[in-house]
Amino acid sequence: MTDLATTENLDVRLEKHRTELTGYCYRMLGSAFEAEDAVQDTMVRAWRSFDKFEGRSSLRSWLYRIATNVCLDMLNAGNRRARPMDLSAPTPVAQAQLNSRPEITWLEPVPDGRVLPSVTDPAEAAVERETIRLAFMAALQHLPPKQRAVLILREVLAWKASEVAELLDTTVASVNSALQRARATLAESAPAATDTADPLDEEQKELLERYVAAFEGYDMKALTALLHEDATLSMPPYDLWLQGHDNIVGWMLGVGSVCRDSRLVPVVANGSPAFAHYHQAEDGNGHTPWALMVIEIVDGRITGINSFLDTDRWFPMFDLPMRLEKE
Repeated sequence: MTDLATTENLDVRLEKHRTELTGYCYRMLGSAFEAEDAVQDTMVRAWRSFDKFEGRSSLRSWLYRIATNVCLDMLNAGNRRARPMDLSAPTPVAQAQLNSRPEITWLEPVPDGRVLPSVTDPAEAAVERETIRLAFMAALQHLPPKQRAVLILREVLAWKASEVAELLDTTVASVNSALQRARATLAESAPAATDTADPLDEEQKELLERYVAAFEGYDMKALTALLHEDATLSMPPYDLWLQGHDNIVGWMLGVGSVCRDSRLVPVVANGSPAFAHYHQAEDGNGHTPWALMVIEIVDGRITGINSFLDTDRWFPMFDLPMRLEKE
């Protein structure tokens, strides 16, 4: 086999693991962009040092070892990704002010297709979606980096304790201890059990259709009927968040009234229903991006509207158009 053929074959073998590695790094880092950077760094390191790979473990395990080291190095900077709800108490709408925080503060959304490998088993797909939900991702951020790695490898990816110990160059006892501590920490701030996106769920489909109709029609009575009484609205990069349908509707009829005549285009983000939110264009010609809106649902009611406003970053990542033409 020629050197060129060997190189091409290695590239193909490495690329087979890109999506699952991106999912792992995303869970570790809480940032879609940092996860892609980490995986690219992993691929470069693997390519450069492949002659040192002795085959004592699988190529997949070796790549996870490299990716883990890359993520741990990145996390040593000490930045913990958060949601606005993690940083402050809710603000009554009458006192609401928009204060922006740096980009590195926020837990970031991600398209499912970037981080979830294709699986044919619906039950397995549901579990995959469950572990990238915003609430679960936010809970992971409370764990120290090595505990986070252990919990993801053991509980999300179903690695054996012995495999994780080998990857981290530690003992099975140490892995089990770290897992126990991680579970205890998560139990103290258990992530809310929100519903994942399910196109086959007629009740969810109807709820989302009613939401689109209420939002695009700016029908606050209809919108209120869909919201849980403790529903939240957040808008990173602003740290403001509102709780309760009265505060949310008050915002929508006040500062948020710029959202009148919006268009919502369905997408999926973080295993959850989501929408590309477009405002009417200033020039009157169609609609332009305003937010990526991730919806959280519990028991047939909307419990969270998470609007990520940095559309210059999010819309290209989700392959969304930067303008909707006038109908």
